[in-house]
Amino acid sequence: MSESSRILSQKFEDNRRYTFGVVVLSQGKRLDDLNRGFESLLAQKGVDLDIVCVGNGWEPEGIPDQVKKLGLPENLGIPAGRNAGVPHVDGEFLFFLDDDAWLPDDTSLMRMAQLMRTKPQIGLIQPRVEEPGGPDAPKRWIPRLKKGSADHSSNVFSVWEGAVCMQRRAFDECGGWPAPFWYAHEGIELAWRVWDAGYIVWYMGDLAVAHPVIDPRRHDEYFYMNARNRVWLARRNLPWPFSWAYVGSWTLMQFIKWANKPHQLKAWMEGWRAGWRLDPWGQDEDRQKLSRRGVLRMSRHGRPPIV
Repeated sequence: MSESSRILSQKFEDNRRYTFGVVVLSQGKRLDDLNRGFESLLAQKGVDLDIVCVGNGWEPEGIPDQVKKLGLPENLGIPAGRNAGVPHVDGEFLFFLDDDAWLPDDTSLMRMAQLMRTKPQIGLIQPRVEEPGGPDAPKRWIPRLKKGSADHSSNVFSVWEGAVCMQRRAFDECGGWPAPFWYAHEGIELAWRVWDAGYIVWYMGDLAVAHPVIDPRRHDEYFYMNARNRVWLARRNLPWPFSWAYVGSWTLMQFIKWANKPHQLKAWMEGWRAGWRLDPWGQDEDRQKLSRRGVLRMSRHGRPPIV
């Protein structure tokens, strides 16, 4: 083979490779689970990985040498912590993995990258979530109103945040995770923003990521964040009258759901009021709303943002 042919062949092979920037967020409280996730990442085939462990108020230690370390001096919350890791990794694709999740299949990242290369209109993928050998996965891990089978793939308009794969350009164009949310519903805003940027959000039911099934009992902070962030979601993203319709329909559903649980409803109402009272985006709130084109795209693909 001539030198020019060898160079062309190498360039072709390089272009076929799938490069990933991987962000794993942790507070260092479950090191065994964290390293299980890193082992599953480092075992992935057909991909080149640039991995960073973001310590949210923790200086990472006791992790594989192949993993970069980024210690944040304080806990910034989950969305902001994920955003902080992105500038420290390179790759055509991004993958965000929770510190208690792992990839049971060593071709998971390659398969998601293949799908997005084949269908570049897909900007974000959430795989199916299950606990291998454990109890049945809860329906809440299927990000559809009409849940159906967990194996069924489809367009979706929210995501379970613990394992998310994106084209990096889609992440950049949609503005990343909503940092002020701290936690709860950041997967809805991210999905809406990806749709607004002109991409599709895809639930990949034929590919599984592993995560323990968690006790569904919740605490007051969860109900507070749940309500506050729902209101923020509408205020920040939706133009009138969609914002009022969304908050109104959702508020009615919550009152019906929790009418016989006054303790939970009290925490939820405190968050609801805070969502209207607090303004984490200031003067940028109007500028950052979804475009009418984005709202129409979501509606046309099956989910008008009013429920």
